[in-house]
Amino acid sequence: MNETMNESEEAAVEPFRTGYVAVVGRPNVGKSTLMNRLVGQKISITSRKAQTTRHQIRGILTQGRRQFVFVDTPGFQTKHQNALNRVMNRAVVQSLQSVDLVLFVIEAGHWGEADRAILKMMPENVPVILVINKVDRLADKNVLFPFLQRLSAELEFAALVPVSAANGQATDQLLKAAGALLPVCEPMYDADDITDRSERFLAAEFLREKLFRRLGDELPYGMAVEIEKFEVEGTLRRIHAAIIVDRQAHKAIVIGKGGETLKGVASDARLDMERMFDGKVFLEVWVKVKSGWADDERALKSLGYE
Repeated sequence: MNETMNESEEAAVEPFRTGYVAVVGRPNVGKSTLMNRLVGQKISITSRKAQTTRHQIRGILTQGRRQFVFVDTPGFQTKHQNALNRVMNRAVVQSLQSVDLVLFVIEAGHWGEADRAILKMMPENVPVILVINKVDRLADKNVLFPFLQRLSAELEFAALVPVSAANGQATDQLLKAAGALLPVCEPMYDADDITDRSERFLAAEFLREKLFRRLGDELPYGMAVEIEKFEVEGTLRRIHAAIIVDRQAHKAIVIGKGGETLKGVASDARLDMERMFDGKVFLEVWVKVKSGWADDERALKSLGYE
């Protein structure tokens, strides 16, 4: 029996497709939740607070003969323009300049000038799939079809796919539509890779997420996390992290009465890290005041904002 494929069998094999897929949209439409759902692993942090994502974060999914490299971007900010927001907006623009496909995420039933502003940024000759998220929240599902009809007049989208990132509704249909639009290309990453970000970066993000979730509206916007030491000893990680705030009053908020808030944040973050890194984590966290860091280009660069 001939173990090599003949020419007709080779022709029948579906070509491998790989591509960069930008996930863009205004703040708080569920971009990070969607990417985590598609990748099948928590890569990008989430919270109800807008502008949770501040960096480009890549999530990798290899499925059959498709490899998606999702690029989660910060929500494009049109109102506040300090240095931090300029850096985040620049990340959105840069991500759109070198991708093969765009997933433009909006919220079901909501379409406004902020969405149109992002729509104008779409690169030429790059297919755009409009992802209508949070369809599970629509009280009247009958409004969805006319809503889709209205949106189809805004741009010639490659596809319009209503989904719920929160519960996974129709995300398989989204992957099918997106996979067909990827260019023919060999995989760029190993099949079991899920991100190209380092453990050090993910540790900072997990800690920042817990701050968002614990503090909610109390959370100072001018807050960041810096990993000052990351050591690996076998399966143990020793991580020393500083939470950077803009004012002394913010430090008190993050620490909380008797240090309870900071302890809870660190405990929750450590559990996430241990799940992701598959090993024990020793985490030490403290709070530092750096006045004006969010409007200082050099300080931003030192904290990993490019």
